[in-house]
Amino acid sequence: MSFVGAARRYWLGVFPRVCLERRRRRARATRIPDPLLRRTALDAQRKWGNVEGAAAFAAFVPRRHRVAAARAMTCFQAAYNYLDMLGEQPCADPAANGRCLHGALLVALDPEARHGDYYEHCPQREDGGYLREILDACRAALATLPGYPALAPATLRAAARIVEFQSCNTGQLQGDLAALERWARGVTPPGEDLRWWETAAAGGSSLGLYALIALAAEPDSWMPARAPAPAADCSAATLGALAAMQEEAYFPWIGALHSLLDNLVDVAEDRATGQHNLIGLYASPREAAVRMGMLAERSLRAARAQRDPRAHTLVLAAMASFYLSMPEAATPAALPLARAVLGALDGPADLSMLVFRARSRVRGLLPGAPGRRARGAEIVMPGGQARPAPVARPALVARPAPMPRPAPMTPRATAARPTPTPVVVGESRGMGETHGIK
Repeated sequence: MSFVGAARRYWLGVFPRVCLERRRRRARATRIPDPLLRRTALDAQRKWGNVEGAAAFAAFVPRRHRVAAARAMTCFQAAYNYLDMLGEQPCADPAANGRCLHGALLVALDPEARHGDYYEHCPQREDGGYLREILDACRAALATLPGYPALAPATLRAAARIVEFQSCNTGQLQGDLAALERWARGVTPPGEDLRWWETAAAGGSSLGLYALIALAAEPDSWMPARAPAPAADCSAATLGALAAMQEEAYFPWIGALHSLLDNLVDVAEDRATGQHNLIGLYASPREAAVRMGMLAERSLRAARAQRDPRAHTLVLAAMASFYLSMPEAATPAALPLARAVLGALDGPADLSMLVFRARSRVRGLLPGAPGRRARGAEIVMPGGQARPAPVARPALVARPAPMPRPAPMTPRATAARPTPTPVVVGESRGMGETHGIK
């Protein structure tokens, strides 16, 4: 499928369904009994751009299962946004709270799982069934996808990595990240020359999970050869092999690139809001550029090795172009890194960069042009409408206001090394200055 064809399918076939889901979730959020949980849920609705991005893979799903695939993707990302916001709030045991909250994501992917007490470590818990309804909507949609039973273990592995990342990534205001480093080192694929924070970044990305849902939506279309109906065992084995290929592509390569690009444009805001930033862990801008160029090269190679290389390459190019077309990626310190990524992606990102740059310019001319949201990442198919400016959230605790930036792309990983502080990449500053961890 061409870039233009994918964009047409997304805006005509997927985006209207995403808008419908947004209206549903917003109406339901207004009925949450607890005022703080209600405000948090409504504020998560303002991060809907990354939900739109999560559904990008549904553009590559045949029509008969496209609605269910899009709903599963949007509901999972909506739950992730809400849980991510709750997990950022200080509490007595941040790690336990993060694990308990984000454990809900595992339930969203398992039609047979029983609900737990997700708010066990939260002071507020009266959400009127809001979270459970999102989780149930996600798994009900997944249950209709023909290949999901065979792919459920792979999606659960991807979600388990998100849970681990979120339980370790407690933020500067709540502790260090020694636990995140230990976990990331333990799950780094053997024989791969990866920094621990690159592995952690991949673990926090949900992008690969949506690729698996798309695969489950119409497995026959992804088979090496269309097999007769009796060859069910062979088809299941082939589907499992395709899932393994996708897992290896998105964890760590594409997922790491996705999250680190999001970190690149988040440096200033993460500092203002007390969040860790993975880009700051590189020893210098030069090292960051070399490493990111390598990740982009490996990501493109992995995307091209998939059964449907065009779909994965288009999503990869759109994701990278979204970030690299932002003003934050054009600062003197960030520009060498951006050029390294674009150079590694070569041709695939050329068209998407033109579209995203044009879209960014048009959006900037509109009255009340929105800033980029406070956290997370998204993939947005080109041609979208400008989103309304975000409304300030009444935070559960007082914290610095986020710095404004252009609108977002699935949540990503953020963190910082608990050891010596390196040079920050992505800000205009001298090479001798360092980023002090708050």
